[in-house]
Amino acid sequence: MERLLLIAVRNLRSNPRRTGLLTAAIAAVTMLLVLLASLSHGMYDTMLRAATTMATGHVNVGGFYKVTSGTAAPIVIQSDALKKTVKALTPEATLVVDRMRGWGKVVSHKDSIQVGYCGIDIDEEQDFHEVIQILEGDLQALREKNSAVIFQSQAEALGVTVGDSLTLSTPTFRGARNTADVRVVAIAKPVGMLSAFNIFVHKQLVRELYHLDDHATGAIQLYLEDEDDVDKVAERLRGALAEAGYEVMDPLAQPFFMKIPIVTREDWTGQRLDVTNWKDEMAFMMWTLKALDALTGIIVAILLTLIVMGVMNSMWIAIRERTREIGTLRAIGMQRRRVLFMFVLEAGVLSLVATLLGAFVGAGITVLVNALEIAIPDGARLFLMSDTLRLVMDGPIVLRAVVTITAVTTAFSFIPAWRAARLPPVTAIHDLG
Repeated sequence: MERLLLIAVRNLRSNPRRTGLLTAAIAAVTMLLVLLASLSHGMYDTMLRAATTMATGHVNVGGFYKVTSGTAAPIVIQSDALKKTVKALTPEATLVVDRMRGWGKVVSHKDSIQVGYCGIDIDEEQDFHEVIQILEGDLQALREKNSAVIFQSQAEALGVTVGDSLTLSTPTFRGARNTADVRVVAIAKPVGMLSAFNIFVHKQLVRELYHLDDHATGAIQLYLEDEDDVDKVAERLRGALAEAGYEVMDPLAQPFFMKIPIVTREDWTGQRLDVTNWKDEMAFMMWTLKALDALTGIIVAILLTLIVMGVMNSMWIAIRERTREIGTLRAIGMQRRRVLFMFVLEAGVLSLVATLLGAFVGAGITVLVNALEIAIPDGARLFLMSDTLRLVMDGPIVLRAVVTITAVTTAFSFIPAWRAARLPPVTAIHDLG
């Protein structure tokens, strides 16, 4: 094995130009795959962080209440008892809070916009300030019932600043219209699409807007230590809540507001709970990640095909140049499988060194890009939920990239290596090529 490895290294060094070109090509493909994977993982991480602050928990227990079969309100009644039950059923949850949900118009002296009302209790959500960056005002002033935190783009559209008044106007679940005056206590930095359509107010204000009692809420949100457990926790909650006597809806990977028309058409009344995870609630935005992953797969597949063809052609040339050497090795007793292994090992060493080099360069570029804090165009910020380009390297993904590219290029080297091993010794020795 050691002798064959030395031969493989010697053969690679004997033609530095060809080896260098192939190494550069394989390294470039690996680097591109690492960068695209880091971009996708960075988008995923940013979206998760923003979504679980703005609109959803890792797991949510929401639902719909129907007074008549033709109406549906996205509320949970008797939420105090349900919240205790949910806490008992999910010991892995690090935080369990409830939020109110609403939708209506925000009116200023200059203009009006349609937004979602996210009713929160700032004292319950200690990590809220880590994602929401306040540009003006005081986030803690959201403790006041008639207060609101809006985002910079909304403040510009409405022509207001901290201390100004806004009017919230919304249709209640009974068909009437209700209004409330609020004071802007803080203006926050935008965090993508979600900040364009949401404002934060005190949850008691949302209850009063919709004429709900203190025991009603929009959704109970659970935050987990490990977000990879969301599917397992959600499935366990569905079963446990059903066993506890609650009516539980079948899982549907859609945000709650897209389910309202579906639930309205269904012939039932009363309360039904809907257990979702953050991906369900953000399904209308997850297409950006799926599109990027699909594009990454197509690009890497095309480039990898070109690299495989290059490696195979290079080995065909090497075999032609070393025909007499192969014949000599076979004549002195080297078996065909060792000749085959010698050429495969050569391709494997080349691929491994090149992919490790590409991964190292990709990691360096990732660190550099994050350090430079490259600004993202306004249009792209809606989907990336950040104003700077953020790449996040994931160790297992980088390892898979190195292993996959090395394995593929090495596997396809079997074809010319098999041809080399099949050369008759006498013919190969007398070959002048």
